[in-house]
Amino acid sequence: MTAGRVVVVGDALIDELRDDNGVREFVGGAALNVAVGLSRLGVPATLIAMVGDDEPGAHIRSYLADYGVELVATVSPLGTARAVSVRTGAGEPEYDFNEASQRRRIRFGEDAQRVIADAPIVVVSCFAFDDAEQAAELADAIKSAGVPVAIDPNPRTGMMRDENAFVRGFEALVAGATLVKVGEDDAALLYGEPLDWLRERLVYLGVAAVLATEGAAGATLEAGEVVVTAPITALPGKIVDTMGAGDAAFAAAIESVVDREPGTEDEWAETLKSAMDAAAATCRFEGALLRTPAALEALDLDRIGT
Repeated sequence: MTAGRVVVVGDALIDELRDDNGVREFVGGAALNVAVGLSRLGVPATLIAMVGDDEPGAHIRSYLADYGVELVATVSPLGTARAVSVRTGAGEPEYDFNEASQRRRIRFGEDAQRVIADAPIVVVSCFAFDDAEQAAELADAIKSAGVPVAIDPNPRTGMMRDENAFVRGFEALVAGATLVKVGEDDAALLYGEPLDWLRERLVYLGVAAVLATEGAAGATLEAGEVVVTAPITALPGKIVDTMGAGDAAFAAAIESVVDREPGTEDEWAETLKSAMDAAAATCRFEGALLRTPAALEALDLDRIGT
């Protein structure tokens, strides 16, 4: 692909974590995590997202600047989006999203259209596909620019208002996509079907490469006649936090597509391995910042996450 800044479209928010150790805040959002992850992998990135003109929004802007990610922001009249995650014991975390998260709206004005037109690929993650007007604006901007697209639908129960509308918006953009990442939760929430069924549907809809993640079971990558699988990479140290693992895997896969344009089975296998490496390394630290196995070298692993 040609050089240029990869454009990522989607959410940017504050992750508020509450557990037995207290309350901590992280700059997050799936799309933001992917944009920052790409930058950390050496791929220049621009994020198009909704951000409030408030103190949390200032934190997001500063964080993106620290990692060299450009921001094209729609200013939110409801303030910056926030996701509160409550974690107790060994159970699954419970999420609560504020009104800004639930009523997210990105405007695709001249600045957004310009960066999309200049991008080698547009990446969409955790976008409000159930907002028909907003989804159509995004699709029109990408179609007018004629650029490839990679998508992670990343639906979240607390942010999504209409599952059927979300599926319609997602599938309207997905046909002919360069790369689509989906997981078991996506298949169950959006379609009530297993992940293998969704993978087959995406191939039928014309997706060039499907990255299907299966949690602790690893992942499968299907691209044309090539189907490769890989387990989660075994790395030293404890799993501290799984938040951001999927975003890290997606960013690593996009970096491979942009940099090397894999085509053979070996090349796709290497792409999948890079994705699994990034996911496993990210899980060794608290928060969603993308890490690679190199981050674990010469560290006191007992202190990670403290």
